[in-house]
Amino acid sequence: MPFLKDAWYAAAWAEELKEAMLPRQLLGQRIVMYRRANGSVAALDDRCPHRFAPLHMGRLVDDQIECAYHGLRFDCSGSCTMNPHGNGMIPPRAVVRSYPVVERYKLLWIWMGDAANAELETIPEFDFLSDREFQNVSGYTLANGHYELMTDNIMDLGHIEFLHRGLLGSDAVRKAHTEIIQKGNTVHSNRLISNEVLPPVLQAWYEVGDRPVQRWLNVRWDPAAAMKLTVGVQIEGESRESAHESQGCHLMTPATETTTHYFWAQGRSWGTPDPKMDALRLDSLRQAFDTQDKPMIEAVQQNMRTTDLDSLRPVVLATDGGPVRARRVLKQLISQTAHARNVS
Repeated sequence: MPFLKDAWYAAAWAEELKEAMLPRQLLGQRIVMYRRANGSVAALDDRCPHRFAPLHMGRLVDDQIECAYHGLRFDCSGSCTMNPHGNGMIPPRAVVRSYPVVERYKLLWIWMGDAANAELETIPEFDFLSDREFQNVSGYTLANGHYELMTDNIMDLGHIEFLHRGLLGSDAVRKAHTEIIQKGNTVHSNRLISNEVLPPVLQAWYEVGDRPVQRWLNVRWDPAAAMKLTVGVQIEGESRESAHESQGCHLMTPATETTTHYFWAQGRSWGTPDPKMDALRLDSLRQAFDTQDKPMIEAVQQNMRTTDLDSLRPVVLATDGGPVRARRVLKQLISQTAHARNVS
């Protein structure tokens, strides 16, 4: 299935892009990003139209990329500004495609479709990432799996009881009350767990000890694969105001059809800054994502031998409501985009 091009995707953490150019494959395209002198970001196809050399191998000169092979220069719009050969005439086809890119929530967001449709207000909200009240930890991994498999993993958190046993899940998870809500193209997959004794790591995270709690795990999905996870923990019998609630992001950007960039973060807004607690959270999340989720999804992808899940006629369980709804919305959007292009 083709990618949804008319959508904002996380291209990088903003701190990844400093003085040097940053090459990255996104939706099957090789892109190069760089900062102008004023700090704003530009994104171009990472391919010179002359001999197709990767532009990121060149150098930046006055906010322009100079190709390392023959010295052609391209500005942030992709226009060739200098040809050092012959009479200096610039060939009409000496143009590189540029992409809308913006820095928000400490991330670089890129629009790979029609630039005329790139509306900044459609970037999904992740305020906690830039809120000074939150102590955030974050990471990145590249997984060898289709991005919708990565989405399924977050939209159906019923797996945490089994895949993350003793770390993020307990046997109370299967008894959760779940609901799926769709508002426009946004899908919410909510799970409320009652009378749960959290695993030791989460007891420390949420400062509740081994007392029974209510825990809610609410996921908001926006196309194509941007998810916000709100986790709240409230000691049974106490007021909602006493709960500790964390925010998280899980952003999946296809690199290719079978590889996915995974940008993740988790933040808490209670208590004073605590480097030891931050280290515990970061270590636990890396363990969950890199040593449990990633190997499983990569094994699933290998076992499927296709990226078309529906063609395999998978068994559907009660816990699959969130992933199924998100997949359905995404498929409709891709179909609508293809139809609009065919009509025009």
